[in-house]
Amino acid sequence: MTKVTLNLAARFIILVLVQVLIFNQIDFMGYINPYVYILFIILFPANNNRTLFVFLAFLLGFSVDVFSDSGGVHAAACVTLAYIRPVFLKFSFGTIYDYQSIKFNQTDFSSKLTYFTALVFIHHLVMFSLEIFNISKIILILQKTLFSGIFTIILCLIITILFSQKRK
Repeated sequence: MTKVTLNLAARFIILVLVQVLIFNQIDFMGYINPYVYILFIILFPANNNRTLFVFLAFLLGFSVDVFSDSGGVHAAACVTLAYIRPVFLKFSFGTIYDYQSIKFNQTDFSSKLTYFTALVFIHHLVMFSLEIFNISKIILILQKTLFSGIFTIILCLIITILFSQKRK
């Protein structure tokens, strides 16, 4: 196994454990729940096998669903996110994505913020829509998406800044 594979496996396990043991216990005012486990999908290398990536996204969501007893909403949101991620990579990073050479710790902050924001809000919108599954509660879905999304984006950015490897 290569160093990259071991790094991805460790990131997968750590993010699932941190999500299940710490962040699932946070519930501010009934609307704010951070979902930082999606960092695995957000930061997954762009040049890897897409089928493997969608499968790993499913496993990630399924793992959180098993521990959270949430009936598959995380798995569905993660698969959706993994499937549409290339569109947002191209939108946020442009030509860097065309050459499959994105290094997230070397990109400018505005591109990274745009990318994180788009993916987090899509994930949350899909997840809360499936969790609530009632069109008459659209305001509640949008509130939970907005507030949890902002909190998740802030935490994801802090985590990536704290744990980014500085390259010279």
